[in-house]
Amino acid sequence: MITTWDATTPGVMRLPSGRLVRGRGLRHPLPEGERPTFALYLLGKRPPAVGWEHRWLRWPDFWLPSDRAEAVEALREVWERAGSERVEVACGGGRGRTGTALACVAVLDGVPGPEAVAYVREHYASKAVETPWQRRYVSRFP
Repeated sequence: MITTWDATTPGVMRLPSGRLVRGRGLRHPLPEGERPTFALYLLGKRPPAVGWEHRWLRWPDFWLPSDRAEAVEALREVWERAGSERVEVACGGGRGRTGTALACVAVLDGVPGPEAVAYVREHYASKAVETPWQRRYVSRFP
């Protein structure tokens, strides 16, 4: 049986439904403690191999996903799996792309699109979602 994150784990954000998702920056060391069971990596190029199941979504730094239909599918998978697994969402720094993705997952969890950026900034990182087009993307998601 797989369990979800401990809510006190650094980078973990609790969604309104109670689901827990961890956001992090890949340029930082892997936090100690439990490892994810599934991860979504948001990078412009393929990520290095890891010891857990993962998915790569091509998403250049400071921009939006290259394939928006694939992004919706991947973010739905994050939301679904977060109900019973330790799910991680990560980009290089852990703020712009990761924050945008977490805000979209919050929308899937019931947070209204126009409020999702504020939700993530309050519950994950105050500087999450870095660009105006990322904020617009969230407000119109999916």
